[in-house]
This record gives sequence, structure tokens and C-alpha cells, in this order.
Amino acid sequence: MERNGNIIYTYKDDKGNVVFGLYDCQTRQNELLYAFEKDLEVFSCSVNSERTLLAASLIQSTKEGKRNELQPGSKCLTLLVEIHPVNNVKVLKAVDGYIWVQFLYPHVESHPLPENHLLLISEEKYIEKFRVRVAQEDGNRVVIKNSGHLPRDRIAEDFIWAQWDMSEQRLYFIDLKKSKSILKCIQFYADESYNLMFEVPLDISLSNSGFKLVNFGCDYHQDREKLSKHLSLCVFTNHTGSLCVCYSPKCAAWEQITYSVFYIHKGHTKTFTTSLKNVGSHMTKGITFLNLDYYVAVYLPGHFFHLLNVQHPDLICHNLFLTGNNEMIDMLPHSPLQSLSGSLVLDCCSGKLYRVMLSQSSLLQLLQNTRLDCEKMATLHCALSCGQGAQFLEGQWRQRADLNTNRVLSDFLKIIQWISENVSACHSFDLIQEFIIASSYWSVYSETSNVDKLLPHSSVLTWNTEIPGITLITEDTPLPLMKVHSFKGYWEKLNSNLEYVKYAKPHFHYNNSVVRREWHNLISEEKTGKRRSTAYVRNILDNAIKVISNLEARNLEPRLTPLLQEEDSHQRLLMGLMVSELKDHFLRHLQGVEKKKIEQMVLDYISKLLDLICHILEASWRKHNLHSSLLHFNSRGSAAEFAVFHIMTRILEATNSLFLPLPPGFNTLHTILGVHCLPLHNLLHCIDSGVLLLTETAVTRLMKDLDNTEKNEKLKFSIIMRLPPLIGQKICRLWDHPMSSNIISRNHVMRLLQNYKKQPRNSMIDKSSFSIEFLPLNYFIEILTDIESTNQGNLPHCSQGPPTFVLTSSVLPSLFTSVNCFLPKILLTYK
Repeated sequence: MERNGNIIYTYKDDKGNVVFGLYDCQTRQNELLYAFEKDLEVFSCSVNSERTLLAASLIQSTKEGKRNELQPGSKCLTLLVEIHPVNNVKVLKAVDGYIWVQFLYPHVESHPLPENHLLLISEEKYIEKFRVRVAQEDGNRVVIKNSGHLPRDRIAEDFIWAQWDMSEQRLYFIDLKKSKSILKCIQFYADESYNLMFEVPLDISLSNSGFKLVNFGCDYHQDREKLSKHLSLCVFTNHTGSLCVCYSPKCAAWEQITYSVFYIHKGHTKTFTTSLKNVGSHMTKGITFLNLDYYVAVYLPGHFFHLLNVQHPDLICHNLFLTGNNEMIDMLPHSPLQSLSGSLVLDCCSGKLYRVMLSQSSLLQLLQNTRLDCEKMATLHCALSCGQGAQFLEGQWRQRADLNTNRVLSDFLKIIQWISENVSACHSFDLIQEFIIASSYWSVYSETSNVDKLLPHSSVLTWNTEIPGITLITEDTPLPLMKVHSFKGYWEKLNSNLEYVKYAKPHFHYNNSVVRREWHNLISEEKTGKRRSTAYVRNILDNAIKVISNLEARNLEPRLTPLLQEEDSHQRLLMGLMVSELKDHFLRHLQGVEKKKIEQMVLDYISKLLDLICHILEASWRKHNLHSSLLHFNSRGSAAEFAVFHIMTRILEATNSLFLPLPPGFNTLHTILGVHCLPLHNLLHCIDSGVLLLTETAVTRLMKDLDNTEKNEKLKFSIIMRLPPLIGQKICRLWDHPMSSNIISRNHVMRLLQNYKKQPRNSMIDKSSFSIEFLPLNYFIEILTDIESTNQGNLPHCSQGPPTFVLTSSVLPSLFTSVNCFLPKILLTYK
């Protein structure tokens, strides 16, 4: 299979002639390239991008299948054929060993070039590059211009293993230096130049493994019985700058399978050992490694399927290990598979070529059916990484008619629905936390490089639980020695990963510790009335306004839940602080990225956090068919409301431990549901323990909606007594009740006496008008009257509260109650 996706194949016609055909992946048509009128076997072939030159290595065979020499002393003949139109044939090699051929493709698109470059890979352990100049004659006739002498370069020699990466035009090979296996890579460029990119030693033994090539065409001459006994070795990369070497040694016994993955971009190696059950006496199936972008799949047909996380291999729980008893493995082919370039795989028995990809619907099915926490963790991360490119929660994507995007969106909403129904399904980690952190991470991952080093992708820091049937050993690996100092594209990202491993051992992942401390400071300042400059607070609140605006712009559909419809200054402060701190974090570590791009990335990330919380709540809201009528306090809680209250409590627990902001209105709705569903003593316990946070909006509705029955009076009084002083003063004036007047009077007396100092004074009270025999109380009344008369112009006047303290018999009980807290001070001053 060539770089442009075209497939070259050979077959024999009814006369025994060898025919070369090409399947065009764009037009889905077959094209005849060339035919040899001889009984030959094609060992290797390749065609240039213009389809004007065909390179082929041939061996001649008899009807009994024995090979005869084409020329004395040679068993393999390598030819270069002009096929546009059919013209000359040039012999490149006639040797007594096998030769593989491969044209270089400078670009995916076909375009005429004055010179073609052809790789020849010899069984004698060397690789040469031929430069073939072509000329166009008589219209479309293309001929080899320098057929007499083709210039050639020696690319590599004395190697024992090589792999060709067709899509990226890279050649990986291993040579032995002092019994050490050294992996090297040569990058071929569009201008036909090439460079040796790196060298890295591998802790593997290849001295007795023989000569092996990967991705230089399908070698159907190899004995499949022996193939399963041989080592497997391949190199995988992806666009994020990862470099993985997958290695499975020769297998002497099939009771246990061991393989290693060298995470070169992370600087360590992981060796996995898995036990096999019900192994037959003759195992003819070998391990297949598959490149699935962010993952590497390790597959032994009929026995196991392992999905290894390439981006985040640190914790074993981020890898998925399925055994032969799993239904998912039964869906995969049980015949031997051969991994090709990219994510292609060849079923060796049926001869069918497949492109392998992860199915979100199958992952969702596994997520719903598995019982192990480690599998739930791995499956959740895998499903989120598969759908990250579709931006599934963005409003603009909802309007698109793209079927694939709609399918991804549907699968993602099913994940949210499953989470809302199974918040307590995992014991080793918090499912809501993991979903919020991982989804938010993937929402901005593709916007710029190195984000994976700055943002947490998981809420789990350690994992000590064993994975059933898997043994893991982790070892450090030497980092590659880069041979080139000017990097572009993939190589720039790989070098950035290596630099991070070298110099950034302490993790740079963002956390909310600074935000937590600053938020508590601001709340304390608000309570004491000593808040710092208004410009600072205004800037923080402006950040929160930008987040809310960004969130509303990305969601065009109306929300089911009454969120984002009130101020909730505390949550807005938390949002604004997180914007400031995360932006500073990015500016410190993302060098060369525009400030505007960083600001937008921060807004997107925090908006996604809030949006995910809204979607989890809406999934539960939709399932239980709740309506806005529950926002009033004059109804009793139902089972559906209690279920939603439980979900909101779990969301609150998840966000509190990570110190993440909540959508404004969340605490109000949570409190309303709590009043509906909980008995009074449970409700007050939740308030006192911080599970329910009283907001001014919720308490105002409670005062207006509930009448003054004995039960409601008890509820209202209990709530008012737990309010912060600033909010409590506003709420008391809304409750037309003697208890409210009592509270207002007590608060008024407290304010008068807070800064009281004893001063000589003459009694100003006509004692004959009072029939109170308790002299300290008389003295107390005298003090209050004196304070009010002295500070008449300084006392705050409010139409909803008493402008001054008027001494009447109706307020004496309130005064007497107030004495409870000030009695020691009064007695001391009276004495």
C-alpha cells in the first residue's frame, strides 16, 4: 500500500502470466499496470506516484514450486520498468538474496517530478537509494533519462531490523554496536533530502533473531507456523510527538505472554506479563501491535486485547486489559493478523485488508457492562479521547448535519446519561470528578502543544489496586540522542516532550490551591467589610462575566435547569479567580503562544467545566421529567426530586474537593430541593455541615412562598438564625412576624453595644415610669437611651427597620433577651 492509499497487487492469469494491478482508493477502480509473460513469483513491488515507473523483485519457480536461477549465481532479479507507456525494462539487481523495493512519495498528492527516488533493501543488510531521472517525450510518453547509470546513495548498512513508515516517509532500523541494539531513524523530505534524526539504545536482544523487515509489503512466503514463534517489533508515532517501540520476544511457552512498550517520549519502559488459559498444544497465532493514535492495541487472537494509553501511561488504570472471556474479544477476528502502516491490518486467512478504529458505541457498551473500576476508568478515558475532535458539546456542532458528528454527540450524551445514573458505581475514584477533569482536558487539548503538561487529565494521582491477570514492571529508558538541531512538525513536538522529561521532573499540572486561598481571603474580607480595592474585585467579576458569556455563546439551545440565571457572587468570584490564575499559569509555561489565544483557551476550559456540570444535572432532570414548578416551596418533595437532590449533592462533593466553580444558581436549586425533600433536622444538619449553602435568592423565595404556620415559622426562624449577618438583615425585613421584629431589635442592640465604653453620665430616665425592679436592666436601658440620643444623627435610617430604639413595654422582652449575651458586661459596668 503506497502513501496515497493506492494498493498494488499481483495475480496470475489463466496462462500463468504475472499481472500487476493497482486499486485506486479515490476512484475505487482497478487499473492494469504491467504483465510479465513468464511463470514468475513477485517478491516485492512498488510504483511511483505518477504511475510511470514500476519496480519489482522477481524469482522464477517451477510447477513443483522450486525456485530456478534467472541468471547464473542469482535467485532474485530486481527490475525497473517504464509503464507509461510500456517501454524499456532495466535490471537493477541480479543477486543471490532477496531485494525489497519502495518508491519515495514526497507528497500525498501525485504530481510530476523530474526525479524519482527508489529504496532498495537487501537481505545482505544494506539499504540504497536510487535517483531515477525521467523525461517526457512525444506527448505523454515518460522514459528514464539516465538509464545507463542511476546515481545511488548508501542509506544504511549492517542492520538486522528495519521498518518503513509510509505515511510519514520515515525509515527506522536497528544495528548492533557492541551487542547493544541501537534504534535509528531517517526522515525523507519533500525535496528528496534526508537526515538521520536520532539514536536510542534499546534493552532488547536481537543478535540471534535473524533479519526482519516491517511494512515493506506483505511477505506471504513466511511460514505462519514459525511466525508466531518469532519476535515482534514495531515503532509507532502520532501527531502529538509520541514515539513508542513495541516488542514481544520469542515465545518458548504459551502459558505466559510477555511484551514491552518503550515509551521513548516519556523516558520509561513498561513490561507487561499476562497469563493465558485454555492454551492449545499448537499455538499458531502471534501477537499483533496496532497503532490507534492515542493508544496502542496489543492483540492475541482469541486470548486477550490490551489497549495501552500512549499519552498518559503513568497509571496502569489508564490502560484497558480485556481477557478471552470478554464479549468484546469475541467480536474480533480469531485468525492471524498482520499490522501494516498506520492503523491498517491484514487478515492473513481471508486476505482482507481492514482499517482499525475504536468504536465509541462498543466502548459505551463496555462502560455499562463492566464491573471493575479499572476497566471503567480506562474505558471512560478512551471514549472521551475518541470523541474529542468532534467538539461534541458545542452549540455550533449541534446545528451541523454531519452524520458522524451527530453519532459522536449521541454517544457522548449517552455517557453523560450513564454517569448521572451511576454516580456511586465506582469505589476507587469519583466518577463525576474523573469525567469533568478528563472531558475539560480533551476540550482544549488540540488547541496548542504542551497543554497535556499543564492541565490535569485525571483526578486520580495514584492507583494501588492490582489489575487481575496482569503483572507490570516499569523501568527508566535512556532518552534519544537527537542528531538534528532544527525541528519542524512531529520532530518539534517529540523534542519538546524529551525536553520536558529532562528538565521538568516536577509536574507543572495546574491545581486550584492558590485560588482556594485567595477565595477564602476575599470571603473573609466581605464578612468583615474590609475588602481590598474595588478595581481588583471588579476585574475578577469581569472575568466571570466573560466565562458566562462564552458558555452561553456555545450553547444555543435553552437549558432545562434554572441555572446561570442569578448573580451568586461567591461562585462568580471563584470563576474569576480561576481565570486569572490559570491564565498566569499558561503565560508562564506556554512560550510563544499569543496572549489572546491563551485567554480564549482559559475561557473555553472553564466554560467546559461549567457546561459539563449543567449537562450531568440536565440528564437527571430530563430522566425524572422535572419542571420549573419545584422552584416554589409550597410543594412536597417527590422521589424524582430526591434523586436529583442526590445527584446535586454528589456534584457538590466532587467540585468541593477539587475546588471547582459551580454554575450560578446551583446552590439555590440545591437548597430548594433540600427543603422539599429533607426533614427539618436533616436539613439543618446539611446546612451546618456545609452540604447546603444558603443563598439570598433561595431564602428570599422561602420567606415569600411559605405562610406563617407553626411548622413554617420554625423552619424560617432556623434558616434566619444560620444566615450571614449581611444577608440576615435583608431577609428579616421581608418576614412580617413578631419573631422577625425580635431579631431586628436584638441585632440593633448588639450593634449599639459592640463598641460601648463606660463614661460618667447622669441618669436621664424617669425611673418612676418603669416598674422594673431589676436594677441592672434599668441601667441597661439607660445606656441604650443615652447612646441613641448621643448618636441620633449617625444611626442608619431605614424605611424597613426601626430608625431609633424606642423604649416601650413591647420591646422590653427583646431587651431582656438581648441581655443574655451582654449581661456580664452590663453587670461589670454597673458594679
